[in-house]
Amino acid sequence: MNEVRYSKQIKLKGFGLAAQQLLHKSKVLIIGAGGLGTPCAQYLNGAGVGTIGLVDEDIISISNLPRQTLFDEGEIGQLKVDVLSKKLSLQNPATRFICYKNFLTPANALAIIKDYDVVVDASDNFGTRYLVNDSCVILNKPLIYGAVEGFEGQVSVLNYKEGPTYRCIFPENKEEENTILNCDENGIIGVLPALIGTYQAMEVIKILTAIGTPLSGNLLIIDTLSQSHFKIAVKAIAANRNIKQLKEFYAVPVCSSDVKTIDSITLKDWIQSGKKITIIDVRKEEEFSKETLPGAINIPLTALDKRQLEIDFDLPVVIICQTGVRSAGAALLLLKENNLRQVFSLQGGLSSRQ
Repeated sequence: MNEVRYSKQIKLKGFGLAAQQLLHKSKVLIIGAGGLGTPCAQYLNGAGVGTIGLVDEDIISISNLPRQTLFDEGEIGQLKVDVLSKKLSLQNPATRFICYKNFLTPANALAIIKDYDVVVDASDNFGTRYLVNDSCVILNKPLIYGAVEGFEGQVSVLNYKEGPTYRCIFPENKEEENTILNCDENGIIGVLPALIGTYQAMEVIKILTAIGTPLSGNLLIIDTLSQSHFKIAVKAIAANRNIKQLKEFYAVPVCSSDVKTIDSITLKDWIQSGKKITIIDVRKEEEFSKETLPGAINIPLTALDKRQLEIDFDLPVVIICQTGVRSAGAALLLLKENNLRQVFSLQGGLSSRQ
């Protein structure tokens, strides 16, 4: 650990070298690499947290840029966790980054979360929040909650020293879930998630180093239009800690699971029968030049966001790549940006052809 790098923090009364060493030995998992996760990761990285895990399957789109300011237009179409970890490694080469290039699900949540000291919920939907909460309860992990809506943000520390959990603040209620929109539906000002993500980072540091008073038992609400900050006391409900296993299903918004796939045999039949379709190859130009499918149009994934007008969406659109990973990401981007449903990703990519 480079003590000179962290000299300003080490000089802090009540912090010192001992606290800095605790950060260096710590492992923090951030679920979501978007508006909240990006600033949170940036400041934890700068503060000297030794290991940071990033969980997200999403790719960068142009609508992310006003609030996810570490990304730029040249990175549109790339995985957020790849770009974020690369840039933060330049900021602080001493940090170890572990990237999980998938969304959190009941099948992988416990295995991913179990090795971390603190978990940061930087997700944007109720389903994932309940999943993260339940996983942290089962594994007894402190959880830093953050959320934004319109011009208002919320922060709390959950599942900490017998304190309240997410379910103590927001009991699961299907009707209630539908009353609060995510930023895709209701909009968001870019400054707000940066502010809330930074608050989350500070709560992480307080827990890891045992300084200050964490927000356990309180929900901090910040209204940026009036610049008002106020806390709501939250009581712990013992029954909400009695979770022994995850549910089989947690409702989530549009994600890669919503992308329709087509297998190579069906696609071959479509082509041979003369069915009118649009085939978009999202591989790099040099890959495309070596092999592709008849009639395919090459629009590399990094250029897809800007070249959508070249695609004939009146026909079924089939996205192809080498293995099916890039095509799934491309199909997700098109779904989010255009609310389309006749978009298919070639399952297994060109490598799956028989």
